[in-house]
Amino acid sequence: MLLDAEGAVIEEFSGDCAGSGYPYLCRRVREQLLAEDPRLLTRDGLTIQTTIDQRLQRAAQQAVDAYVHRDDPQIATQVMITPGEGTVKAMATSRDPADAPGLQQGTTAMPYALTAALAAGLRYDDGFVVSDEYRPQGYATFKDCAGRAVADMHATLHNREKGGTRFVTLRSGTQDAVNTFYMRLQEKVGLCETVRMAERLGLRSANGKPLQEIETFALGPNEADPVAVANSYATLAARGRFCEPRVITEIRDGSGAGRPLPAHCTQVLDPAVADAVTGVLADVLARSPLKGVGREAAGMPGTGDVSRTAWYAGYTPGLASAVSLGDSRDPLRHPMVDVSIGGRRYSHVDGTSVPGLIWKKAMTEALRGTQETRFVPPDAERFGHCRDACPI
Repeated sequence: MLLDAEGAVIEEFSGDCAGSGYPYLCRRVREQLLAEDPRLLTRDGLTIQTTIDQRLQRAAQQAVDAYVHRDDPQIATQVMITPGEGTVKAMATSRDPADAPGLQQGTTAMPYALTAALAAGLRYDDGFVVSDEYRPQGYATFKDCAGRAVADMHATLHNREKGGTRFVTLRSGTQDAVNTFYMRLQEKVGLCETVRMAERLGLRSANGKPLQEIETFALGPNEADPVAVANSYATLAARGRFCEPRVITEIRDGSGAGRPLPAHCTQVLDPAVADAVTGVLADVLARSPLKGVGREAAGMPGTGDVSRTAWYAGYTPGLASAVSLGDSRDPLRHPMVDVSIGGRRYSHVDGTSVPGLIWKKAMTEALRGTQETRFVPPDAERFGHCRDACPI
């Protein structure tokens, strides 16, 4: 049996998730059991205590169902995680994600470069003069963690929205998700440093392989799982405390003997740096149509290249969540341009549209009636103004 965090029955668990009423949760439980001990899947009479909060599970599922129909070719997935604990509180999906491809993270990856920059000593108003096109100056502009030059001299990157040549800061570059600015920022802080920061915060690839260390890393080319994205944002919410995400707390066999699965947490980031990142992401959310979930909140939309994927990730001090959306057939061949999703027509789908609306609806309901908590304000003396990359 699968039990929720309070010990109430969720459903029977057979290991075959195709017929589950909670297919995303079922598959995650199966993965964790296999990682713990593959023999567990062959035993009868197991009682599996999960971290799921059924109220939050309903909020997440209802939000997904409100915007994405189960027969849509696009698949939406949402995860909620408790910061500082790593406990997965909800795993909702528009339908069984068994055959769904991994989805490129898009601009929800930008905060990893922002975190690396603030950790390296940059300030909110440091920045660069950028245009709407970017091309690296040489092959060695970006080096991976093995020291190999990986810049692509034949590719020209563009901004989604044209703004002309102008000075862009860490603050404004994040608020407007400026691609060319983030390429320059990654140049300054280093590709490897950005990748390592993402890993420390909790980003993992959907297929379990190492993250791709390529020049566009800060723009989110890696295919990620919503659990990992939500958990990386939960690390920021927890002021730099990373916890391995877990959906099982205890496994009991037929005799009643229990096997606890404890939390594994560690401090991976200076709390003041995490607070500074939160300060920027709180402004991003406050300036967007998604503001107003009833609590202090921070977030970042994730729009993939040519609307092939769309995400929204964000958090309050007590709850982090990520929503992903993409075509289950092949996001590369079926971008979300001029499409109908959930009975609504979209000229194009970005992070603030369908995923953002799901995120806001679910988080607003999940937070209703809970105790209000607040972020720690950023250290203005340490992170305010500019240091060495100031406007001329």
